[in-house]
Amino acid sequence: MEKGSKRAILWLLVIPYIGLLWVPFYNSREPELFGFPFFYWYQLAFVPLTAFVTWIVYRSVRYDD
Repeated sequence: MEKGSKRAILWLLVIPYIGLLWVPFYNSREPELFGFPFFYWYQLAFVPLTAFVTWIVYRSVRYDD
């Protein structure tokens, strides 16, 4: 993979950062999911999403041994 495309894939790591940084976007009770207000389940949904995005970036930029 070229250096430019490796640098571009690193921008994927910004998605979880911005998604959780913008609190007014998810500061509400509705809609609820399994009784959890949106405020909580939105943040909780970012845990596996962030892990998945981090895994994608790692697999894309790691060195071949």
